[in-house]
Amino acid sequence: MRLSRYQEIADTLARHGLGFLADAVGLKRWAPPAVRRSAGAARWQSHTVPERVRLALEDLGPTFVKLGQLLSARPDLLPQSFIVELSKLQDAGEVVPEEAILDILRHELGDEPEEVFARFDRTPLASASIGQAHAATLRDGTPVVVKVRRPDALRQVHEDLEILENLAETASRVWEPARTYNLRGIVQEFAQTLRAELDYLREGRNAERFAANFAQQANVHIPRVFWETTTTRVLTLERMTGIKISDITALDAAGIDRKALAEAGAGIILQMIFEDSFFHADLHPGNLFVHADGSVALIDFGMVGEMSEELHNDLIQFLIAFTRRNPEALTAALLDLSVTKGHADLHELRDAMASFVSTYAGLPLSEIKFTHLLQELLAIVRQQRLQLPREIALVFKVLITVEGIGTQLDPDFDLIGVLTPFVRRLIKQRLSAAAIARRVAEASADTGALLLELPSRLRRILETVDRGGIEVHLRAAELEPLVTRTERIGNRLVAGLITAALINGVGEIVVSEKRWRSWEGGLMGAGVTVVTGLASYLVWTTRRRRG
Repeated sequence: MRLSRYQEIADTLARHGLGFLADAVGLKRWAPPAVRRSAGAARWQSHTVPERVRLALEDLGPTFVKLGQLLSARPDLLPQSFIVELSKLQDAGEVVPEEAILDILRHELGDEPEEVFARFDRTPLASASIGQAHAATLRDGTPVVVKVRRPDALRQVHEDLEILENLAETASRVWEPARTYNLRGIVQEFAQTLRAELDYLREGRNAERFAANFAQQANVHIPRVFWETTTTRVLTLERMTGIKISDITALDAAGIDRKALAEAGAGIILQMIFEDSFFHADLHPGNLFVHADGSVALIDFGMVGEMSEELHNDLIQFLIAFTRRNPEALTAALLDLSVTKGHADLHELRDAMASFVSTYAGLPLSEIKFTHLLQELLAIVRQQRLQLPREIALVFKVLITVEGIGTQLDPDFDLIGVLTPFVRRLIKQRLSAAAIARRVAEASADTGALLLELPSRLRRILETVDRGGIEVHLRAAELEPLVTRTERIGNRLVAGLITAALINGVGEIVVSEKRWRSWEGGLMGAGVTVVTGLASYLVWTTRRRRG
């Protein structure tokens, strides 16, 4: 079966004029040159390469459609023409035979659907590549949606993922772009994401986490999960109703304030990203509904993004530099965000950033579209062969979607204007005494652990030398992470200790003597200035050493 799938992939690529891709991923033997030249020539010659890639992915089925959708969220890897075309991929599937769905429900829930639910509609609401959704009603009258995983989904996805991982491995050996852009890593991330989507228990937990994050906000509705009728293959959720957020005519007929809706909707997503660090990563109009009171309901939590604290901090630094249009800071922040830096020319990157910033130097932020700015910046990322973490690429994709939906609702929608208060609030939080104290404690703990381990490690090294010597092979690329980490620990410790001393000293002066209280604002301002100067100096010296 697997060999026939390899043949099918090779034939499909050839049929769409993508024989060069077949060669790159090691499928040349499955599609001889004569076949590639003749297969479907009349069909594919009228299409662009991005269109042919989309059509080939559609023909190859659900796993490859999902791969295309993932790549549509990677503007750091693909030009805009590919992003636009791959965004057209629809996650649809043929309707699963009724008896197959009933068999799964009987097996998972232990009884006939009509016994478990007060009502179960055997005609599906929708059928996608992973599962199929049916309307139902619980015994207490609650309307729900029951998602049932397709009977062949697990086998087909696992088989295709294994093939993709093998092809990525082959391509990385023979195709330079596959190595440069870490194709193996991209496929591994995709495999992890898709395997997670196959587990409806995980999706249910995602929904509950979003619900907890927005528990105090009446303008956000997250469907409730009914765990007694939920398993890894069946998910039962409260049914969300309302107006699709892109249905402008219906929104106007309902008297919804579209300007307020655009700002409120953007605020919901920005909270997910910048305050919770846990966000909906499959955002599109089909997953957003508006109630009569203007509140927003979200559905479909199979694909999410989550940022570590370090990655979240790097993103904030990037956005600060981004909104301030500072080329040096933007260069440094972009390098901090990037997974791969070794192929970048730092001088070219700095020049590109300076040119990028000068393009918008005289324009107020309210007149700049975030999407245009970001697309130009990501073009520089691609030119310099940098690669962003998956989570950051998803954040950028979500922000582009937010601006698109917001502009559709309100032509004057200003995403940067909505984004700026979030960034300012986060800056204040990071400069708070508690946050600084926590970072000092973390740096001290890192340094303490290093010092405690050092004697035993040195002893082992000396013992090895005494037993017959030690042979050392050093590679600069392998040392870079250690140097970077040591440098970061030292910088954080020094900056944290001095900052803590300044905060403590100013506080003691102001509190201890009444005559200093009138100078409180000035003293605090001076303290912040010194801290900012220190931070700038440390960043500059670090970049200088790296450059």
